[in-house]
Amino acid sequence: MKAISVLGSTGSIGTQTLELAEEFPDRFKVVGLTAGRNLPLLVEQIVRHSPEVVALAEGELLAELSARLDALPKEQQPLRRPELLGGNEGLCAVAAWASADLVVTGIVGCAGLLPTLAAVEAGKDLALANKETLIAAGPVVLPALKRSGSRLLPADSEHSAIFQCLQGTPWADTARLSTGVPTPGLRRLQLTASGGAFRDWPAADLAKATVADATSHPNWSMGRKITVDSATLMNKGLEVIEAHYLFGLDFDHIEIVIHPQSIIHSMVELVDSSVLAQLGWPDMKLPILYCLSWPERLETPWRRLDLTEVGTLSFRAPDGAKYPCMALAYAAGRAGGTMPAVMNAANEQAVALFLEERVHFLDIPTLIEQVCDRHRADLSAAPSLADVLAVDAWARQAVREAAAATGRTLLTA
Repeated sequence: MKAISVLGSTGSIGTQTLELAEEFPDRFKVVGLTAGRNLPLLVEQIVRHSPEVVALAEGELLAELSARLDALPKEQQPLRRPELLGGNEGLCAVAAWASADLVVTGIVGCAGLLPTLAAVEAGKDLALANKETLIAAGPVVLPALKRSGSRLLPADSEHSAIFQCLQGTPWADTARLSTGVPTPGLRRLQLTASGGAFRDWPAADLAKATVADATSHPNWSMGRKITVDSATLMNKGLEVIEAHYLFGLDFDHIEIVIHPQSIIHSMVELVDSSVLAQLGWPDMKLPILYCLSWPERLETPWRRLDLTEVGTLSFRAPDGAKYPCMALAYAAGRAGGTMPAVMNAANEQAVALFLEERVHFLDIPTLIEQVCDRHRADLSAAPSLADVLAVDAWARQAVREAAAATGRTLLTA
């Protein structure tokens, strides 16, 4: 029985993780949960899983959470009343909870960085779904992993696909992940991308893109921020940086390929020219389950992939004119140090402003580039955690200032 803590339990990664815990009750038990403001769902999760500890990012909501638990009918009360904690200290306490064997990091953005580091420092294994852990703070996290002996397992579909492919090689070893040392025998990584909402749009038409356009994914339903990142291809740019830290390859050997069907989740090329790929229906449950069960595989009743049903698998190179964020991510990754943290924070803020209809879609890469250019002279090659958090806050403010200077309003028609 593996004990798990779930950071961000009411989000997409968290809810799917808890569904898996219910599907395999003899293999996994939930000991810790953290959440934001979705108290009704969190109460349901507490009732269903009876965790030992629960933390809210916003500590002022603890009284309301306690009152909601008190108000439950006797027959709906959880088997155990969890310890309730609040704020960043509470999140970090759940991440480092003594009885947890594995911590699933599903908190979005840099808000997940501190609790993820707390889990690493406590020697916990991690199912990593929080990109910012490595993108913004790779220079901080890699040494911490080495000190603690924590094993980092990638929970997002692309990096899980690579990790799964490497299990078929003589070099499959989690100890090599996030060491900065290239995986032996590995020549090239290819991260597949759906192409996002504007996959079939001419680049010239993006000037009239609305929020509704950018948040309409052609393949599946996701959160608004990640759907916009898919539309700009920044999500793949971030994954390139993450792959660099996970698998040790330089940026010249990590590529992005548009694959509209989203059946191949990534590919690895070995030094002898063999190419290995992981295929499956697009479903985050599989990579999450592999993190939970690794090094085992568990039998599932899920729908099996039928390539005759898929019919065609197609691929094409991404259009740099349509996806300028891709080049910005590669440039930030190559610059290293604090630049990826600045780029990531600038993107988060620019996307937030776009979703608020305060800037145009094409302003997103422009704002990111401006802020990265401003940071170049102040780049720290070997940042501390304090440095990462400082440049994150600076970049967000710099984007707000740059956006205010444009005086533009998004077209909503």
